[in-house]
Amino acid sequence: MKILVTNDDGILSEGLWILVQELKNIADVIVVAPDRELSAIGTAVTLRQPLRIQELRPIVPEVEAYSIDGTPSDSVILALGKLVRGKVDVVVSGINRGLNLGEDVHISGTVSAALQGYLRGFPALAISAPYGNEHSLHIAARVATLLAEKIAATSPPTRIFLNVNMPDLPLAEIAGAKITRLARESHLNTVEEGNRGRQKYYWLLRQRISEATDNNTDIWAVEQGNISITPLYTSRSDKPPHHVLNSLCSDLIQQLHNG
Repeated sequence: MKILVTNDDGILSEGLWILVQELKNIADVIVVAPDRELSAIGTAVTLRQPLRIQELRPIVPEVEAYSIDGTPSDSVILALGKLVRGKVDVVVSGINRGLNLGEDVHISGTVSAALQGYLRGFPALAISAPYGNEHSLHIAARVATLLAEKIAATSPPTRIFLNVNMPDLPLAEIAGAKITRLARESHLNTVEEGNRGRQKYYWLLRQRISEATDNNTDIWAVEQGNISITPLYTSRSDKPPHHVLNSLCSDLIQQLHNG
């Protein structure tokens, strides 16, 4: 099995390499990621200037690693178009520092990178963990590995795109894994005004609504202590079958506890 790994936090992100270390237990891994942090850049693609690729000495041995002076979407397009030799089984984006819930998916570079794999016909997943919790990164890496393994083993192959978010809990306290949908009206967006002398400036502020009242959404699931697994798709006809989704999370927590 071969897995392409990318992110929007940059090639040196701790979460990326924790993910790579875990995925390497089940697959050949190639890393193609931006050379710097590009959070909240969404689906941006570089069209009016050339892109440079640099092969790097990987932090995890025996892994091909490349940095791109472009966006997360650029990284996946270049990887699948030029850098990856042979078949890719899954595209995995993450582990993002901070959750991507509800409306976040529309601006998230992490989700957008996985989207580029999905649009090119590859199974893809984006995975995010709470900001500042290193223990959650290791649990998230294990979750991504189990899901990638399950997706690759699906027969016949299913076109699937998942957005996965971890609760801010130790493994023993995680309640379960839930198939969810995106929360609506999940954030407050405001503008704060300031000035430096005579020159005004503005901050765009984005804050997640603290409580979800709508059951079965991604925000609700995480607040209830669950891993949220949200299928994303570009048309109704691409919605994954229920039995496929249920098989992905039915024994996920047990497998995590089994190590």
